[in-house]
Amino acid sequence: MTASIAPAPGTTTWKIDPSHTHAEFGVRHLMISTIKGRFGDVQGIVSIDEENPSRGSVDVTIAVASIDTREPQRDAHLRSADFFDAEKFPQIRFKSTRIEGGGDSFTIAGDLTIRGTTRPVVLDVTSEGRGKDPWGGDRAGFSATGRIKRSDFGLTWNQLLETGGVAVGDEVKITLDVELVKENV
Repeated sequence: MTASIAPAPGTTTWKIDPSHTHAEFGVRHLMISTIKGRFGDVQGIVSIDEENPSRGSVDVTIAVASIDTREPQRDAHLRSADFFDAEKFPQIRFKSTRIEGGGDSFTIAGDLTIRGTTRPVVLDVTSEGRGKDPWGGDRAGFSATGRIKRSDFGLTWNQLLETGGVAVGDEVKITLDVELVKENV
């Protein structure tokens, strides 16, 4: 469950539309290819201030159990204590600490918590547009990218390869495509 954010004066509150939002990642496998996956359950609240973007905020939670790499055995391993330990740490959370820039491109710095460990992360964000949906609601789209080291969050399981190197890379590429629905006050 996402904590509610009290919007600052002049801001509007938007809710993430989970069915139109994608939180994806890519990690090197066997040092020769990239395995991609996604989390299907993304929830959150975004506060936007058109006049002063730095007054905005983002608070997102992701259900670890919703991980999907298109390989059930790998997904089960990723949910296990070797990786995310989903039973003990069921959510990933991102809470913004700073928003810089404006217009169509900006950065969001925040605290990312995975497996009980919180580290600062910076996301490069692009506005993809806004419009009305067929039901009269306001919608906005954003894309974001970033990189983290999984070892910074205690995700250190690995296997040495006979030929040198490791089975799972440390760097994780994050790609987000988010659709927001404006909350009517």
